[in-house]
Amino acid sequence: MTEGNHSQLNEFILTGLTNLPELQIPLFVVFLLIYCTTVVGNLGLIFLTRTDSRLQTPMYFFLGHLALVDVGHSTSVGPQVLVNLLEERKSISFYHCAVQFCCFITFIVTELFLLSAMAYDRYVAICNPLLYKLIISEKVCTLLVVIPYIYGLAIALFFVVFTFRLSFCGNKVIDHFYCDSLPILKLSCSDTHVVEYFILGVSTFNLIFSLLIVLVSYISVISTILKIRSAQGRRKVFSTCGSHLVGMTVFYGTLIFMYLRPPASHSFEKDKMASVFYTQVLPMLNPLIYSLRNREVKEALERTLTACWIHFKYLKSGNLFNKTL
Repeated sequence: MTEGNHSQLNEFILTGLTNLPELQIPLFVVFLLIYCTTVVGNLGLIFLTRTDSRLQTPMYFFLGHLALVDVGHSTSVGPQVLVNLLEERKSISFYHCAVQFCCFITFIVTELFLLSAMAYDRYVAICNPLLYKLIISEKVCTLLVVIPYIYGLAIALFFVVFTFRLSFCGNKVIDHFYCDSLPILKLSCSDTHVVEYFILGVSTFNLIFSLLIVLVSYISVISTILKIRSAQGRRKVFSTCGSHLVGMTVFYGTLIFMYLRPPASHSFEKDKMASVFYTQVLPMLNPLIYSLRNREVKEALERTLTACWIHFKYLKSGNLFNKTL
């Protein structure tokens, strides 16, 4: 492996989402709305899980970190997409591309194992409720969150080092709307087989291993739920993990479509559409999935909005009183 010729390559050119000028502004508006909704929704979820006393449980501790990861996940790509939709020359510097790639991989890997931790949490809560507080202690919660962050960053740094130390000595057009591994490797004039096998192997391991944790946890959860005789009891227990199951199904389903398809079925156009979904749309949907399907989050939101409205009316009435004086 040879070290990349950085002096001759200072930037990449992204093809973006479309080459049709008439679609640039409509797409900009759509993606701006998606990004703003993502940031507001996830930051709102973080605020609720941190401030509402009834949400101070391990389940919402994990949910708050999932929202934080979704903000980072979307932000690593979203602003670049918006800028490129307004610019005719969609360039990104070599080092900015490396940073974007590193952030994207960090958050995507972190989310994989954070979802696994959430599935394990639901398994213990439903299958071993008497030992829940002992097993899912504050220390365990912290470890189940910190380890995915550290592991995700470590994997991302390995990917960046392996990818950006290659030689790039000609074509600098990335056929994508952000810096991703496969389109970048296509531009290298080095032998990329080792890097491709490394990235494919690690990505497959991460996806399958985390998915196995989720599947084993939820098979046990569903088996336990089915043993409950009361239909009302089954609905009550299932309601505590239904939103997680929906979110995980959408997330893993998209990644499986992206990375576990036969090589012959891959095309950059299909990959772009799938990438739009899991980099922009899914982080926007997660707050909706975990709030609209969760009674406790909806009640916390109602309490917060009610408190804000009462506070606003109090300030307004106080100002009116001061004016009359």
